[in-house]
Amino acid sequence: MKPDFVYLASQSPRRRQLLEQLGVRHELLLPDPHEDAEGLEVVLRGESPTAYVQRVTQLKLDAALARLQRRGLPVAPVLCSDTTVALGRTIYGKPADAADARRMLGELAGRTHRVLTAVAVGTSRRRAQALSVSQVRFAPMSRPQIAAYVAGGEPMGKAGAYAVQGRAAAHIVHIAGSYSGIMGLPMYETAQLLSSFGFKI
Repeated sequence: MKPDFVYLASQSPRRRQLLEQLGVRHELLLPDPHEDAEGLEVVLRGESPTAYVQRVTQLKLDAALARLQRRGLPVAPVLCSDTTVALGRTIYGKPADAADARRMLGELAGRTHRVLTAVAVGTSRRRAQALSVSQVRFAPMSRPQIAAYVAGGEPMGKAGAYAVQGRAAAHIVHIAGSYSGIMGLPMYETAQLLSSFGFKI
């Protein structure tokens, strides 16, 4: 029997928007208050950006499948995703505060970095995962420019302290790869995964 909807285990409105773009019906499967969702994103010592983003996505899927069973909800595939920004082997997650956001953007300005987004779809019996890797080059940015961008609040809650679909676009010189992957849910890889689970894309 082919599934007619997927659970999206993400609080990101951008991922909801991108999933809607594919025409796939979805229900949100958000963490319970007692779950430590942020704790899943802790970087292990010496971990590479690729290993990190893939491991965190699998942990998110584990937690979401357990949540689904605990709540006794109708059975359907679950989709999880995680995005990280990397400069070499240095991982840039969500900034802790405005000062951290300014530091990150100061290090990324004028340089090319990678944006890695892993996406996984799974059920209690089967799971599959894909990885999207893109490159983004920022123009050099002055301290006042960085401060003004951070003051607008957009960097908070975003890997690498910026949103490609927001005002940060004014400072992006070049992108190579998946724009939707940089936003947080790579369309091509997601469509392929969902198709393998029986969805018509």
